[in-house]
Amino acid sequence: MRPAIFTIASDVPFLDALVAGLLAQTGDDPLALARQTVLLPTRRASRALREAFLRASGGKALLLPRLVPVGDVDAEELVFLGEDAAGEASFDIAPAVPELRRQLLLTRLVLGWGRARGSGPLTAGQAAPLARELARFLDEVQSEGCDLAQLASLAPAHYAEHWQESLAFLAILTEHWPLLLAAIGCLDPAERRNRVLAAQAEAWRRQPPRHPVIAAGITGGVAAVADLLAVVAGLPNGAVVLPDIDRAIDAESWSEIAADPAHPQHLPARLLRRLEIEPADLRPWPAPSFPGGGSVRRRLVAEALRPAAESHRWRGLAGFDATVLDGMMRLDCPGPQEEAAVIALLLRQHLEHPGETAALVTPDRGLARRVAAELRRWDIEIDDSAGVPLNKTPPGTFLRLVLDLARESLAPLPLLAALKHPLAAGGMAPEAFRALVRRLEIAALRGPRPAPGSAGLRAALASKQRDLGAFIDRLEAAVAPLVAALTRAEAPVRAIGAAHIAAAEALAASSEESGAARLWCEAAGEAAAEFLAELLQAADSLPPLDGAGYQALFEALLAGPVVRPRFGRHPRLAIWGLLEARLQHADLMILGGLNEGVWPPQAESDPWLSRPMRQEFGLPPPERRVGVAAHDFAQALGARSVVLTRATRVEGAPTVPSRWLLRLDTVLRAAGLEGRLGAAAEPLGWQARLDEAAEHIAVPPPEPRPPVAVRPRKLSVTQVETWMRDPYAIYARAILRLEALEPIDADPGAAERGNFIHAALDKFVCAFPDALPADAERQLLTIGAAAFGAALDRPGVRAFWWPRFERVARWFVAHEGQRRLLLGEIRSEIKGRLTLNGPAGPFELTAKADRLDRQRDGGLVLIDYKTGLVPSAKDVELGFSPQLPLEAAIAAGGGFAGVAAAPVMALEYWRLTGGDPPGEVIALTKGGGLHALVGEALQGLAALVARFDDARTPYRAVPRPEKAPRYSDYAHLARVKEWSVAGDSGE
Repeated sequence: MRPAIFTIASDVPFLDALVAGLLAQTGDDPLALARQTVLLPTRRASRALREAFLRASGGKALLLPRLVPVGDVDAEELVFLGEDAAGEASFDIAPAVPELRRQLLLTRLVLGWGRARGSGPLTAGQAAPLARELARFLDEVQSEGCDLAQLASLAPAHYAEHWQESLAFLAILTEHWPLLLAAIGCLDPAERRNRVLAAQAEAWRRQPPRHPVIAAGITGGVAAVADLLAVVAGLPNGAVVLPDIDRAIDAESWSEIAADPAHPQHLPARLLRRLEIEPADLRPWPAPSFPGGGSVRRRLVAEALRPAAESHRWRGLAGFDATVLDGMMRLDCPGPQEEAAVIALLLRQHLEHPGETAALVTPDRGLARRVAAELRRWDIEIDDSAGVPLNKTPPGTFLRLVLDLARESLAPLPLLAALKHPLAAGGMAPEAFRALVRRLEIAALRGPRPAPGSAGLRAALASKQRDLGAFIDRLEAAVAPLVAALTRAEAPVRAIGAAHIAAAEALAASSEESGAARLWCEAAGEAAAEFLAELLQAADSLPPLDGAGYQALFEALLAGPVVRPRFGRHPRLAIWGLLEARLQHADLMILGGLNEGVWPPQAESDPWLSRPMRQEFGLPPPERRVGVAAHDFAQALGARSVVLTRATRVEGAPTVPSRWLLRLDTVLRAAGLEGRLGAAAEPLGWQARLDEAAEHIAVPPPEPRPPVAVRPRKLSVTQVETWMRDPYAIYARAILRLEALEPIDADPGAAERGNFIHAALDKFVCAFPDALPADAERQLLTIGAAAFGAALDRPGVRAFWWPRFERVARWFVAHEGQRRLLLGEIRSEIKGRLTLNGPAGPFELTAKADRLDRQRDGGLVLIDYKTGLVPSAKDVELGFSPQLPLEAAIAAGGGFAGVAAAPVMALEYWRLTGGDPPGEVIALTKGGGLHALVGEALQGLAALVARFDDARTPYRAVPRPEKAPRYSDYAHLARVKEWSVAGDSGE
């Protein structure tokens, strides 16, 4: 009997044509359809077929056939007939081991292997990814019908030693894993699927079903599935319907296709060989109103995807004209963001066609997320069928953050990340909880890191906002059990997991809802709850772990599950991965991410076996995945309208177009149509104008003019410099009372380094005001260590700052020993003040001199320690760095406490970098002498006071850009980057 094997051309919607044929066969019998069984490759295809029946019936009720996903091509899509398969109840086949339990059991075996060898992964977090790869390898081996016992003979002695080590590691699968599976009475999912399919095939072979069985869209990538297809094709009421196969192809080309694993028709060619069928023996699927198979584009795609050995045929290519590209467009975008924006625009535009559908097909998950984000500008939530990894959903992220804050002993960054998560409420009203979190952040978490734990937070609060202590008590009660479980040397995974769940629920609870109600709701919450339930159920599969091991394990496991939205997405738009797009059509198909390494993916090397070893073992070459991706590409090109997109650069690096785009270019060039495919530039123009402002509104620099009564009447000498360079900063700080917040969990920066060195030198000078001790350098280093304090525990400070301070100390002691012979008195960190009369009243100038020395002749020397840049002599002369001259004016007028008025003989900067040289004295000089410099500085300050005592004088931001400060805490508030122009010299 001739096997009933059909094909549906790629220019026809596969599932719609399949439905049309099935309905035509059943005629007017409303029950005939329900008696049929349709085998499909995936669950997604089953859902899509139900939707196709709904479209065909015009929304009327139908009794549908029995739809059974059998799992094809990908080992990861391990879908099998299941408990509702006909006759399976009598097969007596052991259940499949749950995926999470399998990964944990394999993790235990990997840990045992590492301990036995004295090397290898030492933590569960390291072992879990290896276990996942072992499970994938196991699925592939079983899907191809290979015998694991043959692994031992794959690496002869002349192979490299690391292959011997790989095979020794794979003994986990050949020796230990079968025993473990037998002990728990389970099978691997792929092995169980194989057995179910084999049993079903044997049952149908013995007793053919009375009603039709149709296998549709299955290409036989799995050996057991191919065997089942052979049985279905031979059934009296059986039929196999394959995706597009060229029935007129010649024998030579078909032979080349069967030998080329990267060709889109490679798997169908293998299947037909197994069935002993030639392409010419296939019949078109009888589908009324879907003739298909005659489009010129179909021939163009077949030519472009010819096997490499047949590419010489392009030289004589003929029969194509410009109409072959009707409905096709190629867009080469500058980058991924532009590509996503163009795709979103095309999808949005297609919604203007009533009733029509559009879909993006791409394996690039980053592109899919970008497109989904772009569509939200039009309030469109698109159905991304590939879903979101559980660890990136709100509940998954919150679970990770709670674990992180407990592991880090309530360190500032992980603590705030968890407490500012939208799910966090801590048993309070969410808005009240967030207000307390913000207060705690400002009071205790900005600046240097507090000591670990809740005790450290309380100590950081000290006397500030004591009412926050009750809030810390609340946090401690929520996370204390989890912190205790994670700090034990070892604890059962079940116990740590239970404490983890309890802490997350306690932090998620609000004043009106329990933590469980808020945390485990909606699709993502339900998926997280199911994952944790499986984890606790399978936890006994692992030995006790420490806190770091549990966290690494949890992170590794949580990355696996995927959450897919159930509803609330747009009914006519979709994003499909390659697996989800199989057998599906939309009126507009956008194929995105068409770059080498993305689509098609790289043919990655097997981590366990070399290419010759894979071939000898019976596994397919890595290029077969390229062939599967090529088949998806070719099928998608059959849509009525197709747009091909790619990014020419990614992260600044140029990209290589997909090989299929290059092949299309080559075929079109041979046909005299070069450049026609990429001629459309209109969508790129739309994208360029998408965020373009309708008009540019120039933002003028701010010029606040507060009343004179609120203007500051007291500034320090360092603030005077800011007043000169950036008056707006004085306005923001002194009038608006705005102060910059310290960074969270701040590492000591350049300012802190300067403070440490200043403090050390101050204490040293005060401790030894007269002669230096014999061990002066050692004494200074001891004082320096105390000044640095806990900062020395930081590796960067110990490695970089402390050696520099040691060099500074050596230079300082040597230089100071010579100076002491000329000095009569030394004062350090001394405060002073000077009052000037301004138009609006007295103005007080304050100062805190790093050091003031009185020479034996009575003259004063003012010294400023600089651990960073030293002001230029020009800036000092022009008055833009007036600190030392103004301090000299205060000293000359007797304004420093306890220091009698005397002439200032020298102004010096001591540059203390610890570099080469470690220290340097830079004396200020002026043509007219120091007296003139000090007088000009004082005169300039008086003029500045008078100017700002005029209510018409604004506090401009950086009035002289060339003299702007190197950094300002208020530049963003003044919106400097919005109105400043490089080279602008205007005041």
